[in-house]
Amino acid sequence: MRILLVEDDDLLAQAVATALTKQNYVVDIAPDGEAGWELISVSNYDLILLDVILPKLDGISLCRQLRQSGYQMLILLLTAKETKTDKVIGLDAGADDYVVKPFDFQELSARIRALLRRGNTSLPPVLEWGALRLDPSTCEVSYADIALNLTAKEFSLLDLFLRNNQRIFSRSAIVDQLWSAEKDPPEENTIKSHIKSLRQKLKAAGANYDFIETVYGMGYRLKALDHEQSFPKPEPEIDSKQQQILLTAIAQERENFKAKVGSRIAVLKLAADALRKGTLDAQLRQKAEQEAHKLAGSLGSFGFAKGSLLANEIEDLFQTQKFISQAKCFYLDKLLMELQRELEKSPVEQIQNLLLVISNDQQVVEELIKEAENQELQIKVATNLTAAKSIISSLNPDVVLLDIDIQKDSLKLIRELSQRTPTVGETPTPQLPVLIFTERNDFSDACGGLRLRLEVARSGGRAFLQKSMPPNEILESVAQVLQQTRITKARIMVVDDEPQTLTVIQQSLEALGLTLKILEDPHYFWDTLTEFSPDLLILDVEMPHINGIELCQVVRNDPYWKFLSVLFLVDNLSADIVEQIFAIGADDCLSKTAKNSQIITCILNRLKRT
Repeated sequence: MRILLVEDDDLLAQAVATALTKQNYVVDIAPDGEAGWELISVSNYDLILLDVILPKLDGISLCRQLRQSGYQMLILLLTAKETKTDKVIGLDAGADDYVVKPFDFQELSARIRALLRRGNTSLPPVLEWGALRLDPSTCEVSYADIALNLTAKEFSLLDLFLRNNQRIFSRSAIVDQLWSAEKDPPEENTIKSHIKSLRQKLKAAGANYDFIETVYGMGYRLKALDHEQSFPKPEPEIDSKQQQILLTAIAQERENFKAKVGSRIAVLKLAADALRKGTLDAQLRQKAEQEAHKLAGSLGSFGFAKGSLLANEIEDLFQTQKFISQAKCFYLDKLLMELQRELEKSPVEQIQNLLLVISNDQQVVEELIKEAENQELQIKVATNLTAAKSIISSLNPDVVLLDIDIQKDSLKLIRELSQRTPTVGETPTPQLPVLIFTERNDFSDACGGLRLRLEVARSGGRAFLQKSMPPNEILESVAQVLQQTRITKARIMVVDDEPQTLTVIQQSLEALGLTLKILEDPHYFWDTLTEFSPDLLILDVEMPHINGIELCQVVRNDPYWKFLSVLFLVDNLSADIVEQIFAIGADDCLSKTAKNSQIITCILNRLKRT
């Protein structure tokens, strides 16, 4: 199947093309509407992925132009706008479906499969020719129930013949169908080699060598069947192996995106600097707006949900504010700093509030998904433990909700997730909280329900819930567990010139998994603050050159840092000092002579309130 992707965001386009190529699609890329039109004029495409906002010729205009010219290929719009008006305009222009940016790669893949099935209603979902069976969803091929291990090109060849089983394909036609326009076309011997290899694998499984026959002077086709019939079979969902291939490809493209996105951030920083100096011209403003728009569309697709929202705010500032005040300039700097911080986060930090539900109870899962839409909670679903482990290894969810009735090995999985520890030399693997839910509602039987509760508790389960509970109550329990685990992701900045105090705090807080930035010289305070962007600031009162009270005043006078939590650790907790500390806006204070456990408890309580 051949797909044209018309997208001006080159990083996103390459990632989408890679993900689709892993699923045996042939993908061409056009960077603007005019280039897309030229490719469509010379090549046949089964589907077009069409961005709406494009240079030279926008996606809606290109869609109208295609339909008015009689082109009937499927069109899937990629739009950054989710308003009903934009959707209606796109569908009225002739699009078959739309996906809103930022999109999930797996959802995009599923939408494409659904559209291609709809566009080929005459074809069964599983392609068959006699004893040959090809499943496009799982990329599995078998002959007489014997699995064939095909290369990507061999699979595409067989898929092409099965979808056009009455047609003869010349070598040039095969090249047009199965090779991207960006690559040099292969030699004729290459086509011969692929056909020969495919024939040999079919023969090894029991087929005749001329299962794919040569029509001399014309090309190749499937050999006509004698009296065999092909029966369509129901199409399964994409299997775990194919899903893992897709997830691996997405993860790799995500790293490529992170490595190359710096140039876009640089443009935004350049525009922000010019704005602050009053030298921002129309050309640089437009360039910054375009880069922010691309980031807003692509960041979310690569797992940077918060980054996408930040890029949206930056785009709005450049787009709607002709004259930006000094305060807005400070705000723009803060947005850029937060955006940079999001891109530096680990995969665990980027996917916030991700709940993995392991259950095959469709009704309960659908109710949970619907309820989660009203909360800041993403949900991934696995119907079995094998799929669940794949999702855990690739997406690192924050919490798991496990249907204890799903499989006998459920208790083993609870133990693995709640007690996992890294081996020597590996990156620390945090424990993953697991909540249990079940249909069982009679726990009075000491030999049944009570024993199950004890086994779950001993295995490390955090809660025992019933499916009959309202979905909002189940998710409330999830939120409580998330609140407990979220504290360990906090960032704390400590400014103190006493090495002994710093050592005690550092050892205690880093043992809890908290991220610390230690600063002994307050001269570098502001640069460190803006670069590190802490959730909590801990200050000493007595320091050389600049004391902690003066630093706290600086923070409280800044419009974008004034709400930062500030905790003082002081040598002499006298009434005068305490009064002075709270007068300049500190949130709490504690004596350095307090027990280490008291200091840590005070810090954790402050983080909870934050």
